[in-house]
Amino acid sequence: MAKLSRREAREILVGLLFETEFKADEDINGIFSLAVEDRELPENDYIKRVYFGIYEKTEEIDSLIGKHSNGWRTDRMSRLSRSVLRMCVYEMLYEDVPYTVSINEAIEICKKFDDDKARPFINGILHSVKQELEAK
Repeated sequence: MAKLSRREAREILVGLLFETEFKADEDINGIFSLAVEDRELPENDYIKRVYFGIYEKTEEIDSLIGKHSNGWRTDRMSRLSRSVLRMCVYEMLYEDVPYTVSINEAIEICKKFDDDKARPFINGILHSVKQELEAK
């Protein structure tokens, strides 16, 4: 299989995060291995690093999302919105990607896969997180 673009890798990552939402009681290593095997995903360092990184830092990421979501707890958000938000906030905190690139990518994925009403919600949260991180 050809090398994945970062956008394709992000889309696969959001799919994995979304799938994991339905398997909360299962081991993430098993979920990841099975997904790689079943979908014949190519080896991709970004997908693996960020997938496991998000689960290592879920509490911190969700806390930051919750702080900027105007009273919406992360467990009340749609699974897809939560997956997109977690991916983007993780990138903003731990990856060497400009904040605006991460946010734009998250919004594009949201446009492609999520409800139309989710886009302004996600965009607002991510821009608020960005402002806090830039202020630090």
